[in-house]
Amino acid sequence: MNEITLNDAEQLKSFIENHNFFFIAGHKEPDGDCISSCLGMAAILDYFNKPYQLLSAGPFKRNEVARWQDKFSNTMIFQDNSERAETGLIICDCSELSRLGEIDGDVKGFDTFVVDHHKTGALEDNMKGYINSDAPACAFLIQNFYEKLAGNMSKELAEILFFGICTDTGFFRFLTENSAPVFAAVSRLVSYGANPKNTYKDINSGKPYSTRKLLGVLLNKAERYLDGRLVVTYESLEDTKKYGLDGRDSDSLYQLLLSAAGVEAVAFLRQDTVNTCTGGFRSQDKVDVSVVASKFGGGGHKNASGMSCDGKVETLIPQVVKEFARVM
Repeated sequence: MNEITLNDAEQLKSFIENHNFFFIAGHKEPDGDCISSCLGMAAILDYFNKPYQLLSAGPFKRNEVARWQDKFSNTMIFQDNSERAETGLIICDCSELSRLGEIDGDVKGFDTFVVDHHKTGALEDNMKGYINSDAPACAFLIQNFYEKLAGNMSKELAEILFFGICTDTGFFRFLTENSAPVFAAVSRLVSYGANPKNTYKDINSGKPYSTRKLLGVLLNKAERYLDGRLVVTYESLEDTKKYGLDGRDSDSLYQLLLSAAGVEAVAFLRQDTVNTCTGGFRSQDKVDVSVVASKFGGGGHKNASGMSCDGKVETLIPQVVKEFARVM
């Protein structure tokens, strides 16, 4: 696994020193890694005494990130042209402006620095940044940047970054024999004061009872395809109306279905509106779900990706199965 070098850190330091104000933004529908990474980047700017605004289009659907919602805004502060010229945009946990979602304000035209770890991530025109698809979490990259630029960190920041790494690694379940640098990094976070037991509790407890009810509905709808290797389930508009957005616990759903014998991949589709769908794909080691997600305008990692598109779930399911058949 390639680690952040002093030269990489100097590029971020130069970007910070060359601007007087910053917008920090992550992808829409933020997860724990996204929020953690943005807060970690804010800590780096604090170290350099640089002012900033944290942006997120939301919504903060996940129970574990709701406590940080009030630190973010979906409305950019007003700037005149001279102020915009001195402002830098830092994007964490994605690389495309379109993935930021609907933020009230113009995020285009800024000098931009990206920190991302997605396989499908790429620097758009004139963007600067660091993308490492071997990293298991963006928060892992942010930790390395912080330590290179600022040294040891506070207990509060260590807890935030530990949380981000844990959410994207399934509390280390997704790591392989090549992950020694990650375990070394999280060991340092624990030495700064991060508490693994409390972090696990923060991520996995306090979920609404509706999540348990909806899990039963989704498991009941699950169907096997491709000789049982692929499982597809879906959430209808009626399900969302009955159980609410807080009813979703897709991580538990994926874990339950992937633990079944013979299952190599899971597709979870949602009818978000009458005419639009979103989907999440998860897989075991061999199946590259990012290839499938890219066919529907999405992306992500080899074993965890997502997408959104126009259409109806009932017509989308056979299309998704067809694309999975190409990679399984």
